Amino acid sequence: MNFALWIVAALLAVLSLFGGATKAFMPKDKLDELGRKSGGGWTEHAGAGFVRTLGGLEILAAAGLTLPAMLDIAPVMVPVTAVCWILLMVGAMITHARYGQYKYVVLNFVYLAAAAFVAWGRFGPESFTG
Repeated sequence: MNFALWIVAALLAVLSLFGGATKAFMPKDKLDELGRKSGGGWTEHAGAGFVRTLGGLEILAAAGLTLPAMLDIAPVMVPVTAVCWILLMVGAMITHARYGQYKYVVLNFVYLAAAAFVAWGRFGPESFTG
């Protein structure tokens, strides 16, 4: 179980780092164009500051899902970060549903379920503090 939790947290961290870096560092016009090509496009309707802030939060989530446990500094932050990721995914699901992008709603639900698994496992049976 511990190994599975590490794998899921690491996969979420990689996903979060990639998505966050894209939002934080890619020029907004290129991000909008990429969204149009992939069927997304929600960034066209959002301000650049908002998109960059989301990117920064995703980069912080990548760190929070792994580093506290690896460095043994406040490892309780791993499940707390997973709960924050769940909230971020709820927002993403609402946003994509508003634009009729239901395949992204399903994808965000999968990410939400993975984060819920990490939160449950690290708050419960495989807690770092227990």
